[in-house]
Amino acid sequence: MSLLDRDRACLWHPYTQALTQPPPLPVVRAEGVYLYTEDGRRILDGISSWWVNIHGHSHPKLNAALAAQARELEQVVFAGCTHRPAVELAERLLQLLPPGLTRIFYSDNGSTAVEVALKIACQYWRNLGQPQRQRFVTLHHAYHGDTVGAMSASEDSLFTRAFAALLFPVARAHAPYCYRCPMGLTRATCQIDCLGDLERQLQEGGDSIAGVLIEPMLQAAGGMIVWPAEFLAGARRLSDRYGTLLIADEVLTGFGRTGRMFACEHAAIRPDLVCLSKALTAGYLPMGATAATETLYEAFLSEDRGKTFFHGHSYTANPLACAVGLASLDLFRENGVLERVQALERQLRAGLEPLRGLAGVGDVRTIGGVGIVELESESAGYLDQLGPRLAAAFLERGLLLRPLGNVLYFMPPYAITEGEVGWVLTQISEVLASI
Repeated sequence: MSLLDRDRACLWHPYTQALTQPPPLPVVRAEGVYLYTEDGRRILDGISSWWVNIHGHSHPKLNAALAAQARELEQVVFAGCTHRPAVELAERLLQLLPPGLTRIFYSDNGSTAVEVALKIACQYWRNLGQPQRQRFVTLHHAYHGDTVGAMSASEDSLFTRAFAALLFPVARAHAPYCYRCPMGLTRATCQIDCLGDLERQLQEGGDSIAGVLIEPMLQAAGGMIVWPAEFLAGARRLSDRYGTLLIADEVLTGFGRTGRMFACEHAAIRPDLVCLSKALTAGYLPMGATAATETLYEAFLSEDRGKTFFHGHSYTANPLACAVGLASLDLFRENGVLERVQALERQLRAGLEPLRGLAGVGDVRTIGGVGIVELESESAGYLDQLGPRLAAAFLERGLLLRPLGNVLYFMPPYAITEGEVGWVLTQISEVLASI
């Protein structure tokens, strides 16, 4: 029986319930930027396997780190225990993150990293004697994950609508979506006027606001929206002005995706909490981390156990994941990875900008290792039928892309070569010219 036949008999895949959905790719191995299927195809992974893989598949150094750690310690409870890989990874992360972040709390994935940040922020104020600070300000087009707290903070959408009864309310402010400016302005002449809506929400919320949650510089699942750095700087400034916490969801943007190690560097800001996952382990193992300031950490230190942060996961700080995370950081240092991302950005910008002239292309955006083409569409959403049509056309050419409805994006592993990027750009140009 083939892999696909066995799959059909027992598995439930994410986002694949439509009766007309094509069958899943039967991937049997992967190497570098390529996936190899049971039926003999070689497919270029143009989305880094859902944004997690950065150094390429089956990397020898990462494979060796994983195997070595498995021979030493594969798992131990992290409540009351510690181990070398967890300590060393925390030390390395804090050296790379904006100064002033001093503590790492490990979890299991991006959604839980966000849940941890929301719960820390809420309990922080409670521990300080301000329990009324329970509300969060988030942005339109936000997507923070699939757990209940993360969904609550996300934009109301088909991803959250079925679970509306479970979600807590948040205040929502304008995002700097320059192509579809919520204020009808143009970037060339605006003064980041959309920040005024965030300030209004903070004014109205007053001392009920626990924190502001943002995806700095690139809102991904909400439409691959690239920000001006001035908005990010303004979010920090307004959080300070109104005495609340700033939480940066860098689950996608961390580890070089935007051309900097962390997206907050674009505006030289330091959030109070930073959420990390996805590329944290270079796509090898699920892992999340939430970085916090010492001020936040100290609010939980008490002889009163009621002030303890009672949150944990069975696989918190899994040694295997920590070891691969450390090896991934070594590759950044040894292989000039950020310089490679910056070169990739230049190639993407040069290759995609000419597409503005094609019929049906509304906007072209590039940041770091992500190239984005937003197509004109009346529905302009995840369910836009352009997405499946484009995905099928690219797959026929040996390229895995998963458009967000009318938003096509290319986000490859950083290990991709200049020649491979050139081939992908040709495929994108030809397919868009034919639709």
